[in-house]
Amino acid sequence: MLLIVRAMGETSMVEPLLLGTVFVLASLLLWLLADSDDDNGGGGLRQPVLVPIPVRHHQR
Repeated sequence: MLLIVRAMGETSMVEPLLLGTVFVLASLLLWLLADSDDDNGGGGLRQPVLVPIPVRHHQR
C-alpha cells in the first residue's frame, strides 16, 4: 500500500504539467491560425490600392 501512495505522490505533478502543456500548445496553435485584421489570408499585408484620379488638362 505504501508503494501505491508513493507512486501516486511522484506522479501527482505529471498530470497538471501535461494539462498545462496541452493548453499552451492549443492556444499557440489557435493564435497562429487566427487571421488578423490586416491580413487577407494571402500570406502578407494588404497593399494599398491605387485609384486613378482624373486630371483636367484644359482650363475653363
